[in-house]
Amino acid sequence: MTGSEPAPEVIVVGAGSAGSALAARLVRSGRRVLLLEAGRDYPASELAGSWRSPNPVAALVDPGGEELLWEDHLASRTAVQEPSLYWRGKGLGGSSVVNGQIAIRPPVEDFDDWAADGCTGWSADEVLPYLAALESDQEYGDQPAHGAHGPIPVHRYPEEAWGAVDRALRDAALAAGRPWAPDVNAPGATGVSPYPVNSVDGLRVSCHDAYLEPLRGHDLLTIRGEALVDRVELERGRAVGVRLADGEVLRADSVVLCAGATATPSILIRSGIGPAPHLSELGITVQADLPVGEGLQDHPMALIGIPLTLAATAGPRDRHTNCCIRYSSGMTPDTHDMMMVALNQNALAMASAEPRAGAGAVGVFVNRTYSRGTLRLRGTDPRSQPALSFNMLDDDRDVDRLAVGLRQLAELVENPAFGEITAGDLWAANAPVRAALDGPEAGLRAYLRATAVDTQHATSTCRMGDPAAATTVVDPDGRVLGIEGLRVADASVFPFVPRANTHLASVLVGELLAARLA
Repeated sequence: MTGSEPAPEVIVVGAGSAGSALAARLVRSGRRVLLLEAGRDYPASELAGSWRSPNPVAALVDPGGEELLWEDHLASRTAVQEPSLYWRGKGLGGSSVVNGQIAIRPPVEDFDDWAADGCTGWSADEVLPYLAALESDQEYGDQPAHGAHGPIPVHRYPEEAWGAVDRALRDAALAAGRPWAPDVNAPGATGVSPYPVNSVDGLRVSCHDAYLEPLRGHDLLTIRGEALVDRVELERGRAVGVRLADGEVLRADSVVLCAGATATPSILIRSGIGPAPHLSELGITVQADLPVGEGLQDHPMALIGIPLTLAATAGPRDRHTNCCIRYSSGMTPDTHDMMMVALNQNALAMASAEPRAGAGAVGVFVNRTYSRGTLRLRGTDPRSQPALSFNMLDDDRDVDRLAVGLRQLAELVENPAFGEITAGDLWAANAPVRAALDGPEAGLRAYLRATAVDTQHATSTCRMGDPAAATTVVDPDGRVLGIEGLRVADASVFPFVPRANTHLASVLVGELLAARLA
């Protein structure tokens, strides 16, 4: 900004899945917006082709691909695991540029549970119109609860284009009696489904593409890249702007934090909004004693590797997953609380190693989780990453269901459909898994806690809910309790991690809260 430019009405911090949608909708409603992004601002046409690819492995092996990921962003998944890299996107589009391109909605039960927890205005009936409006579903856009004209394209790869592991998991699950659900985004859908993805002609469409690029140059939108926010500027209990890491202060009538489930709580804590004991440890004056950084969640997943034959091996630019199975364990009152997935090429297992032929996998994860972790700052320098402890599988309900889910997955890979694509002895290649399954239950649980991986679905560090509840950080309109002019609109506000990948739910938050702000 220069001194001649009008001051923004709203500063939006973070240009990811939620921030891009929120900023764009505010601009279209006539609000003057300054959008700040810690990563680089660049035209969408300059995104590296490897990140457009259907498979994130292509970017992992592409020199320079890492520039869109935060460095030193580490997390411990369970209490017994050492911290390791946790993927978060950096630059316009945020994590929508580096995720798996999966456009799956949370089941409607999630939203009704949120509403019952005090998130008024977030019931299934109230959010479904927004979910429909944000999508352009190429197969089901004319169906009830769907949309055909929104900014996010949604389609499903035809089964003849699926990878070998996709087809094997589908065939094994159907043979085991799982129902076929062609549209996993339809209310009530359960069973074996094609994954919906947000791409066109096999190329990623990020929120940068969908929301920001069409508004580039708009009179009401100013985008600043490489603008790392240190903290919110507060005067007499009101947000009046933000301070950047270099000390520059930018002022506006209101501030909306959309920096994601790890950066947003970090900004709040540096602003004096967080748990009083933690603020005291950091030497930060308490502006609002709120449980910021508490309640951190992700989906814990267990994997079985599939050593694929050469004919069944996916290439680095083939779609890495097309098939999922959403089902109910029957072990808790929650429906759709578990998920199985095919991985034609196992990007999760290969993230820290050289890609190799035949590295397929299937996974099972706890879709409705109860274990909660914490986010804490290591210091007050905004350039340092927070300490993330997900504490996965701490709650017995989670580890018990994952143990049963892994046993069920092990039965599925015994199906002849997997035998046809497996090179050598599948269980010889998975000796630790087999030993854990054949041993005592306590040993299986210990194995899961030692090896569980995340799904990069961090949420719930600034939980939304009833303002009177002890766990609440923001009210159902995203307003930070006790601070005027400050809101949060990203995955950090989810009361719990949705029973789905978090991308579409994050876009929904941006869309819905923009409508309320406008």
